[in-house]
Amino acid sequence: MKHAPLFKLLAGATLALTIVAAPVAHASHADKDKKEALYPNATRKEPKLDLTSSKDQKQLNEGLDAVNSGDAAKAESVLQPILDKSKSKYAQALALQGLASLKYNAGDLKGAISLLSQALANGVMPNDTYFQLEYEMAQFQLADEQYQASIDTIAKWRAEGKRDTADSHALEGNAYYRLQKYPEAIAAMKQAMSMSDKPQSSWNQILMASYAESGQSDQAAQLAEQQFEANPNDPTTLNNAVAVLMQAQKYPEAIKLMEKAKAQGVLKSDKDYVNLAKLYLITGQTSDNPKPSALKAVQTLEDGMASGIIPSTYENNKLLGDAAYVAGNESKAVAAYKKAIPMATDGEAAVRAGQILVVQNKNREAVPLIQQGIAKGVKHQGSAYMLLAEAERGLKNKPAAIAAMRKAAQDPETAAKAKDWLRKAGAGK
Repeated sequence: MKHAPLFKLLAGATLALTIVAAPVAHASHADKDKKEALYPNATRKEPKLDLTSSKDQKQLNEGLDAVNSGDAAKAESVLQPILDKSKSKYAQALALQGLASLKYNAGDLKGAISLLSQALANGVMPNDTYFQLEYEMAQFQLADEQYQASIDTIAKWRAEGKRDTADSHALEGNAYYRLQKYPEAIAAMKQAMSMSDKPQSSWNQILMASYAESGQSDQAAQLAEQQFEANPNDPTTLNNAVAVLMQAQKYPEAIKLMEKAKAQGVLKSDKDYVNLAKLYLITGQTSDNPKPSALKAVQTLEDGMASGIIPSTYENNKLLGDAAYVAGNESKAVAAYKKAIPMATDGEAAVRAGQILVVQNKNREAVPLIQQGIAKGVKHQGSAYMLLAEAERGLKNKPAAIAAMRKAAQDPETAAKAKDWLRKAGAGK
């Protein structure tokens, strides 16, 4: 029984588990002796099979074939009667395995684990089938977030089956990672990789994440860069490497990888371009002069939009406005915010555009934008009303300025400043 890889690291350095149920063992064992035993040194005594009914064997083959082909209704209709009526414990065990696979495929992990437990406890299965199902149990437990149980099952499988594989250590490493036992996860993944000529990329991903989570950011960054260098044309590898570098707060290294990927034509999705722009802004915020990094963010977004890779959405236009503002290009910022406004579900972009226009003393243009933003809703309503009051004051519309400031005085965040303004303006009541 060959098991598919169980793990995949997604952007953001999180792990998503995907288990593909292994094909169910076939009922026929006519050629068993011709095959090399998978567990020749197992400590479990090989039981004597009790399947003598050709009818049972035929039904098992039919039911298990239906499981493998995805015909759940037929599989259940054939296997359940075997479980209920067959005198063969071996036939019952294989029926349980097939029904467990149906439960798994339907998303009922606990039901699948319960049936697989019954199959393992049955006692009448050859060692190859028994230990393969035990390994499958560890997979099901991992999928059901029973991480320690999965580790314990693998330990039992390894001790009794006297078999050690790279995949089993990788499964262990995944479970340890989920338990936040990062040293154990690192050790398990290193062991898995040492036992394989072609380690799964997902193993490196868990190893990178474990390094990052345990504070070993240098090791995480080094492994991330090595992974990208080994797979320079793979967007998934790039995203995983960047995610780990960002988690380790190694933003310059992440930017370096993405710039190289862009030059090589690997950046192909809007998410890639947007993430690079955000990285530029993050690094700019931590520098004495954020403008150069912000300019790179603007250029990246404009390149993506011009090529049609980045769609003209509210979020993307607002991000362009933010980047342009930090870069000192106020006109470009206002233009981007105005483009975002019709697609907005809130008033943030409108108020930001209005704020820039107030600074530019373009109050007549600013007032309707700020009013529109307030009407749509903003997180800091008091600040928006204070900005509106400032714009109205610039237009020498004192009654409107006082009315806006009185609104600001109703917000706890701006109440003190607004009341002080009103008192000084002679409108304290």
